[in-house]
Amino acid sequence: MTLYNRPALIFDHIFPAMKFKTLLYLPLLLLCQTTFSQKLATGIWRGRLKTQKGIDIPFNFEVSNIAGKQQIAIINATERFKVSGISFKRDSVFIKMPLFDSEFRLKKTGVNLQGKWIRHLGDHDVAMNFTATPNTPWRIIKNAPNATVNITGRWSATFVSAKGKPDITVGEFKQVGNKLTGTFLTTTGDDRYLEGIVTGNTLYLSAFDGNHNYLFTGKIKGKTITEGKQYAGLTSETSWTARRDDNAKLPDAYSLTALKPGYKKVAFSFPDMNGKKISLTDSRFKNKVVIVQILGSWCPNCMDETGYLINYYKKFHHKGVEIVGLAYERTKDFNKSKASLLQLKDRFNIPYPLLITGYTASGDDPAKSLPMMAKVVGFPTTIIIDKKGVDDRDRSGCRKH
Repeated sequence: MTLYNRPALIFDHIFPAMKFKTLLYLPLLLLCQTTFSQKLATGIWRGRLKTQKGIDIPFNFEVSNIAGKQQIAIINATERFKVSGISFKRDSVFIKMPLFDSEFRLKKTGVNLQGKWIRHLGDHDVAMNFTATPNTPWRIIKNAPNATVNITGRWSATFVSAKGKPDITVGEFKQVGNKLTGTFLTTTGDDRYLEGIVTGNTLYLSAFDGNHNYLFTGKIKGKTITEGKQYAGLTSETSWTARRDDNAKLPDAYSLTALKPGYKKVAFSFPDMNGKKISLTDSRFKNKVVIVQILGSWCPNCMDETGYLINYYKKFHHKGVEIVGLAYERTKDFNKSKASLLQLKDRFNIPYPLLITGYTASGDDPAKSLPMMAKVVGFPTTIIIDKKGVDDRDRSGCRKH
């Protein structure tokens, strides 16, 4: 305060030979000395992604200092998704997600953050407005009223898209007090780790995993849930309802696809990340049980499956089990696909080959790449082939939005 209230006295003391006109340079001097903190406040933050209609999709993340560097852990129920790609430039903060090819471009406004979350798709980008506040451990509603119902258990849920096509799912929820966790299971995957609350008779569940962002809301009335809404990404909005059903189950995943009539085996030839062509006729697969993983580096469910398959491979590889991954990326460009897959390979230390198919996951590309398959309905899809080279059956995985 003294510097601004009595500047002349200070300059007379420090620079006695200078005239009062030196004060004209004081604002410039102070500007040059301005510094920006190259740190984020440690602890739990609350982030909010805003849809095109202005709906907030909230989630929490924790900022920690580890080995002299800052690291973020995105929190979804029991999952902690670690992010270390944080950089600063004056009052700007850049957060590069380790998978899924997305990033935050933010500006510090006091202790808060404000800016954009950007998904880099194959041919365009999608940006959502984002704000975050530190020291905010609550997720949905601060000091929310207690729940008047408990929805722990299984529910048969039906989602109806804007096109009117119903999607039958199974909701699995666990509620302690008003804290709610769970997911929605579908024939082609699930919505992974959802976290939220029940307040009064209203439920809220949200998630952000670096690729997808969800908010589910609904009104609980006895053994039913009505007025359900699912918000996903920038524009997606889907209605849903549910009824309690402890015996709710999905159709047999093995029935989702098969070989077309006239085909007796799966066959392909795609390059690995070094450009070397790999096919099932190679000697490494001869007389082996082969698991073919259909995946994409953009797919969170594929990430979950990859973690499982790595452990399975380590346990049974010496007994004659081989695994090969067929990647369907957001672009047909080999080098861009390779860069995305390398992130996945390095993060999980994947010991089996990943092949770049050159096809994307959209449209009928997967079916074109494997013309002997009746259809490929989701990511991941896993094909099990016996030692004779004849496929067994398949099970499918990731829900697409």
